Amino acid sequence: MDWAAYSLAGAGVAVLVFAAWALSVVRADVSLVDSLWSLMFLALAGGYAGQVGVGGPRGWLVLILVAAWALRLSIYITWRNHGEGEDRRYQAIRANNDPGFWWKSGFIVFGLQAVLAWLIAMPLAVAVGSPEPLGWLDAAGVALWGLGMVFEVIGDAQLARFRANPDNRGKVLDTGLWRFTRHPNYFGEFTLWWGYFLLAAAGGGWWTIGAPVLMSVLLLRVSGVSLLEKDIGERRPAYAEYIRRTNAFFPGPRRSAA
Repeated sequence: MDWAAYSLAGAGVAVLVFAAWALSVVRADVSLVDSLWSLMFLALAGGYAGQVGVGGPRGWLVLILVAAWALRLSIYITWRNHGEGEDRRYQAIRANNDPGFWWKSGFIVFGLQAVLAWLIAMPLAVAVGSPEPLGWLDAAGVALWGLGMVFEVIGDAQLARFRANPDNRGKVLDTGLWRFTRHPNYFGEFTLWWGYFLLAAAGGGWWTIGAPVLMSVLLLRVSGVSLLEKDIGERRPAYAEYIRRTNAFFPGPRRSAA
């Protein structure tokens, strides 16, 4: 991998993130970083490709997959958050870091996510620049990516439809994919990133395994499942029963109520 080119692509993302942070200060709402998150990866992959060129079919394949994932996720989150105000997670961070959150957010929210994106996107850069011919490992990677996208797209659609029905206020979605895992969208993200890794590994990038591991830790222990469920039982009592019956992350059959 060309580290100079990858660092320059990271600098381009830093400019994008700085502009988004400035807008968040004006709006007093840092939630827009969620819409920007997936676009950082597209910018890193595209910026790297623009400098070193696309190595071959694998590179074009990865660029297409990243674009499809990043644009879909960014558009969905932007639509979901429109008119909702700042997410309660960021409200808590704001309360814990006032006074001066407006400038602190540039580091603890926007800057941190930019650094994480730069670390996690390394398999994408390796795959984009790889001249190796496609093989069975690429097929496995695409299959994992496809499974992840299915869980993300269907899970998001089922949740959006559930929330749009006023009769479901205060209830817990436990049908569809949500019957088998409490977080089908996070499981989809997990699976998708291991698919990217396999594509990189097929191009000689086995050393990038730390990227999907880091993403897995974030999803399971940091900003994903753990953060979302930190106090959800207090806010939604019915969720406690849902937790007892339904797997947290990896899909599986429902447990008995006993």
